[in-house]
Amino acid sequence: MTVAWFHCFAGIAGDMALGSLVDAGADVAEVRAMLERLPLRGWTVEARPVQRGGIAATRMEVRTDEAGVVRTQAHIVGLIEEARLPDRVRDRALTAFNALAEVEGRLHRRHPSQVHFHEVGGLDAIVDIVGTCAALEVLGIDEVATSTVALGTGMVRSAHGVLPNPAPAVVELLRGIPSHGRDLNIELTTPTGAALLKATATSFGAMPAMVVSSTGFGAGFREIDGLPNLTQVVVGRGLEAATPPGQPVILVETNVDDATGETLAYVVAALVDAGAHDAWLIPVVGKKGRPAHVVSALVDPALASQIARVMRDETGTLGVRRHLLERWPAERMDAEVEVDGVAVRVKVSPGRVKVEHDDAARAARRSGRPLREIVSLAEEAWRRRMGDRHHQGGGSHGPESEPPPAG
Repeated sequence: MTVAWFHCFAGIAGDMALGSLVDAGADVAEVRAMLERLPLRGWTVEARPVQRGGIAATRMEVRTDEAGVVRTQAHIVGLIEEARLPDRVRDRALTAFNALAEVEGRLHRRHPSQVHFHEVGGLDAIVDIVGTCAALEVLGIDEVATSTVALGTGMVRSAHGVLPNPAPAVVELLRGIPSHGRDLNIELTTPTGAALLKATATSFGAMPAMVVSSTGFGAGFREIDGLPNLTQVVVGRGLEAATPPGQPVILVETNVDDATGETLAYVVAALVDAGAHDAWLIPVVGKKGRPAHVVSALVDPALASQIARVMRDETGTLGVRRHLLERWPAERMDAEVEVDGVAVRVKVSPGRVKVEHDDAARAARRSGRPLREIVSLAEEAWRRRMGDRHHQGGGSHGPESEPPPAG
């Protein structure tokens, strides 16, 4: 199995991901040939050798004739499906744009099908995303992994105006993917880069065990003082391991023997609201035979201090403890269906559709239907949507800074 590991020490953008894969050996002519299957004209893409921080890299320059074109998700899906790309190229590209649509829909409170892409609907963004998926196919990549992803700070300009950096779309797309901030007022990770990781990466953290066959660097737009503005990719044959590396997480815990049941229930909810992946209580017998509870929260390393503070404040405990762990989350996607006119969220993973209980309960109260019937209808609505897409032949962009971002 061939693995590509993206090292995002200076973030990632669509052109940087594409440049790193070309630098690692993906033939530009083959990538361009797949891109030319798209029913779009008025673009060119060239690979140019550059240096960033003294490191040799490839800068992908995409030039287009269009300006200010806004495309919908349905339009872009149609373009990709019409192109008759290899299955993995099509599926990876569609997953990236669907992830962007889901996120933009949540941010702007619109159904994903009604989302209008501004920057990410431009020719350059389409070329970046489809080109990266094509380059993965040219290299025969079966699995994608990523390091923690660097993010900038400050503010960025977009079609929606001035937004915080990292952009809201980037933060949403990186849910479940380890990330960290750098004190640089530059957009290090763009929505196209984050969407590509969301669509392709299945493991996170340090470089997985592999026999390295090639490596490459994709260059961002500009030089950055003190940081090579690059995304690295390492390509190799993956090695079987007794325990493959998982996503790093922190287990934050404390023992409490003087809190009421109402307080403990509130604490669990507060920990989840503060960003914990999960939180729970375990009844134990404490010192002097007192009944007590272990309060536990599983969190991203970047949020460990914040979660520990919430745990201390809400329980009144005199101290907390932390354990570094790994987890292996199944690949999943958040989506939304409609039941009796009520939006119901679902989580989709291989072989399973899980309906969000609170949404199903709200739909049940409004419609008068039993909860189990609402759940069944929501699951069926999702399967019907996927069946319609299959029958039809199918299986940055959010904010960008002006002047152009680091990517």
